[in-house]
Amino acid sequence: MIFRHLIIVSFFFISFQVEAQIDSLLIEKGVASYYGGQFHGRRTANGEIFDKNSLTAAHKILPFGTVLKVTNLKRNTSVIVRINDRLPKNSKRQIDLSQGAANELGMLRDGIGNVRIEVIDLDQLDKLIQYFEERPHPNLRLRPYFRAIEIPLSFTRKFF
Repeated sequence: MIFRHLIIVSFFFISFQVEAQIDSLLIEKGVASYYGGQFHGRRTANGEIFDKNSLTAAHKILPFGTVLKVTNLKRNTSVIVRINDRLPKNSKRQIDLSQGAANELGMLRDGIGNVRIEVIDLDQLDKLIQYFEERPHPNLRLRPYFRAIEIPLSFTRKFF
């Protein structure tokens, strides 16, 4: 009987930790747009040549090379992009996507969309927390989280 209760409690904590971890990855919500044709072949802010069909994006303050998961909230579609360009500081948008990324999200017809912006894993979140430790990061949601403690299966067998 005790063993059954322990299993039920374990599943509860595991599901809670997974949900908390997923929520930890969210760093921003807002409006996204896309750019393409007129910038194709020009240099981006990090020096790369812009390819409108690539899966890249521009952001106001995220470091170049940051990999993000962007989800179109209207269509519930997602794409993984890499930051390689800058948005103007006075832009009302949170992110500008390449035309290729906007196509993956189903945003080409609308031109803009409400999106959820997440880092791809907790290690990437750690890097951003370190990067912004001494820098202001308005509108970014960078919160510490707790990693789950993994207990080896062989360790648990000794006690049950």
